[in-house]
Amino acid sequence: MTARLLQHLPGRSIRARLILGATLVLLAFVAAAGWAVQRAHTDSVRAAHYAQLQGTVYLLLAGAEVDADGVLEMPASFPEPRLSLPGSGLYASVRNLARDTAWRSASTVNVDPPFLLDAAVGQWRLATPAANGRDYLAVAYGVRWIVGTQATVLQISVLEDAAAFQREVAVFARTLWTWLGGTGLLLLLSQAALLQWGLAPLRRVALEIRRIERGEQAEVQQQYPSEITALTDNLNTLIRQERVRQTRFKEALSYLAHSLKTPLSVLRNAADEPEPQLRSTVVQQVRRMDDIVQHQLGRAGAGGTARFAPYLRLAPIVQRVRDALAKVHAGKALVFTLDCPDALEWRIDEGDAFELLGNVMDNAAKWAARRVDVRLSRDVQGLAIRVDDDGPGFPDDTAAVLRLHVRGDEQVPGHGVGLAVVDDLVTSHQGSLVLGRSGWGGARVEVVLPPP
Repeated sequence: MTARLLQHLPGRSIRARLILGATLVLLAFVAAAGWAVQRAHTDSVRAAHYAQLQGTVYLLLAGAEVDADGVLEMPASFPEPRLSLPGSGLYASVRNLARDTAWRSASTVNVDPPFLLDAAVGQWRLATPAANGRDYLAVAYGVRWIVGTQATVLQISVLEDAAAFQREVAVFARTLWTWLGGTGLLLLLSQAALLQWGLAPLRRVALEIRRIERGEQAEVQQQYPSEITALTDNLNTLIRQERVRQTRFKEALSYLAHSLKTPLSVLRNAADEPEPQLRSTVVQQVRRMDDIVQHQLGRAGAGGTARFAPYLRLAPIVQRVRDALAKVHAGKALVFTLDCPDALEWRIDEGDAFELLGNVMDNAAKWAARRVDVRLSRDVQGLAIRVDDDGPGFPDDTAAVLRLHVRGDEQVPGHGVGLAVVDDLVTSHQGSLVLGRSGWGGARVEVVLPPP
């Protein structure tokens, strides 16, 4: 029921949920505690009244006398004055079963109390009879009285008007619920103040987010409790990633606009050249423009850090790239050796995984004579990717290979673009890219991506 009430709260406010939940729990606790205390008090007061009535029975037994003829004799007065006062609310009766006679206290004048007349010998009977619109507390006790050779059974019954008992219980209940209600209200007010203080960090986070939306600050700046630090850290990471992504797109568009000017100018000036030379110029400039576009699209599309990406199994990715390259380079009959555990997973966008592995393996396949070796592993440093080939290897200036339009051999198109895209992608993941020489004398590309 509480859950349904919370679901229908306007706006589903956390503060309103907590206050309502605390109110319901507090009301349930106060009601249960109050009922238990009131019940215990009522039982205690009732037991005390019964104990007093039993004391009166003993008092009557102490004053009773039975002569040799079995006649019951009772004293004219008792230490309990209410027994001598008519209508006092305390009434007593002693019945002699042998003679079928009964004695009643003077308090029963003009009153007909519902005495209990069936108590067994040696047994107490407690009851709450009612008569003439009034409630009573009653006790009865049976006793065998022996005089000489004669035995007489006496049944002693004492009643008390329950008005005093009910009044005492009502006064206690009124006092109890007044204090419990006041205490509950004080607790609710205290809890509301505590919630106001406890939820203050969330309000500050919301205020900072509004400032970020208005451009007044770059990210969440204040320090927050440990329970929401992960939230603010992840939010800052998302903001930084989005800012980097927007910057990357702006830079790519700016670079494209600037870089394509030269090829377009060359094509425009080549319009007056002879047809053979024009064809060569067009092919060369179109290839250059294609490299520029591929490189900038690769940079702009790099996903960056993968803290929020789901875990991706890498073995199927490597196998799909291997199968595609085997078809593309079928004429070379390349032998691909793959070493990637089936259970190896990594937090990385699937598009980034294909871009990274595809470009590195494609570069190796273009330059390899016969063999390409691909190894993926995971250790404390992160994800390690190593691709070897048995080709001529990289030139001495390996840094130049990672710059656009620089190739080891112009006869192998796209050599520099692929590795340049890989370099940008690895950098966006805060990883490292190392170019070296394989054990076969060819090229080796080593990539290490740190844990996200």
